[in-house]
Amino acid sequence: MSKDLTVAILGATGAVGTRLIQQLADSTIPVGQIKLLASSRSAGETRQFRGQDVVVEEATNDSFDGVDLVLASAGGGVSKKFLPEAVKRGAVCVDNTSAFRMDPEVPLVVPEVNEQALYQHKGIIANPNCSTIQMVVALEPIRAAYGLNRVIVSTYQAASGAGQSAWNELDREAQEHLDGQEMHAEILPTKGDKKHYPLAFNLLPQIDVFEDDGYTHEEWKMIHETKKIMLGDMDAPDIKVTATCVRVPVAVGHGESVYFEVADDSATTPELQQKLADAPGVTLQDDPDHQIYPQPILAEGSRETFVGRVRPDQENKGAFNMWVVSDNLLKGAAWNTVQIAERLVADDLVRVP
Repeated sequence: MSKDLTVAILGATGAVGTRLIQQLADSTIPVGQIKLLASSRSAGETRQFRGQDVVVEEATNDSFDGVDLVLASAGGGVSKKFLPEAVKRGAVCVDNTSAFRMDPEVPLVVPEVNEQALYQHKGIIANPNCSTIQMVVALEPIRAAYGLNRVIVSTYQAASGAGQSAWNELDREAQEHLDGQEMHAEILPTKGDKKHYPLAFNLLPQIDVFEDDGYTHEEWKMIHETKKIMLGDMDAPDIKVTATCVRVPVAVGHGESVYFEVADDSATTPELQQKLADAPGVTLQDDPDHQIYPQPILAEGSRETFVGRVRPDQENKGAFNMWVVSDNLLKGAAWNTVQIAERLVADDLVRVP
């Protein structure tokens, strides 16, 4: 596609939205016009795009007239309200909310894993959950080479994964604690639940609400999104997946302890490390002798997924552990969204079927 595109960012003033602006500015997408859309509270504010001031507009249905591409991160309800309307008006939408992820008609895409799913889009493409994205980026080169039977993941997820307000709450609580004051929690573990607990100097083994089976919805998402991305079916039995998701007092950058069992149990640790080192989007940081391993504080601001601590399970042949870290606001959100859009442009798919 050679023509310049009119691109709208829906939710342009949030933590992910501001990063969408930056990632789009640094992308290969030929942007002729940019529209920054948000709620009425943010309308009139200005943001910079490629050195130019752009006024934020209140999102309405008419905002999408003449728009080719929409990048959305304004919450599931907002996406459900506006994106079908944007498609009707000719736009292709990449959505960074949970609104359409499990819709069988909507591709759920991580470009390093299942770019081919973009060819089935019907106007909306879903960006997966941040914790799922980095895990499947790390697992895909292993699955492709050796098969994958089972995944057990425990996550260590940053406050910013719950939004700017949760990030602000962590900072406030930390200062309250250091000042000898009582910490007041109003948001975490999840704003929609009955009780709230401080995250500063604490760990919260709840991300999102609890389902009837005792899993949180975040854990449910990791299980079923992994299957949909890798196998094309959210309930596929071929790979067994289970998750425990924990919020930790880190600002940016999710960590994950990933245990996995491969189908070809002749696989060795050096072979896995080489596959990871060669994989797109992955940076291998795995030198225990020199204490080199991924850390959230070092991953912040990077588009890469960092992998280290690759080692065999001494009790089970064909089973391994690894440690995976990524900036949840970039690869886990804004960059993966823009990366999808880049592939749509490159593959001439910025058109509603």
